[in-house]
Amino acid sequence: MNSPLSPAAGTASGNDPLTPGTHVYGLGGVVQRYHVHGTGPVCVVHSGGPGIFWDYLRMPLLEEHLTMVYVEPVGTSEDSRLPSHPHGYTRERYSGFLEVLINRLGVPRVHLLGHSHGAFVAAYHALHRAGRLAGVVLYEGAPVTGPEHAEEAGRMVGAFAARYAGHPGLPGVLAAFGAMADISGDEQTVAVARGVLPSYFADYWAHEERYAPFRDAIRATYVSGLDEHLVPESIDDRAALKGMEVPALVVVGRHDVICGIRWGRELHDLIPESELLVLEDSGHMGHVEEPELFAEAVRDFVARTTAPEPGAE
Repeated sequence: MNSPLSPAAGTASGNDPLTPGTHVYGLGGVVQRYHVHGTGPVCVVHSGGPGIFWDYLRMPLLEEHLTMVYVEPVGTSEDSRLPSHPHGYTRERYSGFLEVLINRLGVPRVHLLGHSHGAFVAAYHALHRAGRLAGVVLYEGAPVTGPEHAEEAGRMVGAFAARYAGHPGLPGVLAAFGAMADISGDEQTVAVARGVLPSYFADYWAHEERYAPFRDAIRATYVSGLDEHLVPESIDDRAALKGMEVPALVVVGRHDVICGIRWGRELHDLIPESELLVLEDSGHMGHVEEPELFAEAVRDFVARTTAPEPGAE
């Protein structure tokens, strides 16, 4: 039986922290895993949720050009849970684990890509621990949480419901949204994540054969959103984002109901000299819905913001 801090079966061998495969190390009494795929400039990827397993965010087209380092955020696997689980997973905590991981990779600069809740983490990291970042991709994020964000999401979900009024799948989606406030365990988290997912695509039911396997593969762990003192983490980055010095690409799907076009534009307006990509035929999952356009934009951004190797012409 493997020790909790020993590499599990199928992990990368050797001492190179960027060898393709799964890497495992212990930190602060918990396990941190990350998964390396592809070759090229290094892009560290932080998934959403919090509590959604990392693998929904695989980006094969980017792996053809970049070394994609997919973080498995602490708390998702049983051996990576904090003593305060399911509480205590603040942005500061995630960012601290990210900093250690990035330093371990042994490269001067990396790009950081965060999706959904991961975009909130990536923004925090770019604002507070930017030293080894060449650039940041804020993919389906927002500058705020709380009532204002919830109100906008409610409006977008209402528009989704109106668009699909009478569709046999709509009641299940709305029931899943209604169950969000009462989640208290892993099974409920998975059920709700899969239940709301049709609303996270521009037109899930028109492409259900393509998207259903993605939906069925979603895995999740219950993370409360409270700190270790059971206080909700409230986010308002508007003032801080005006001083962000890291090059930033903001990516948003036109039909995203959770972190939609309003928030993408606001992030773009707040961050100096940021770039904005609006995926016109995507919801919250542009890397699945419009993978070529998404990959091209991220790849080009990384190429333009990667410093040349010393001595290179």
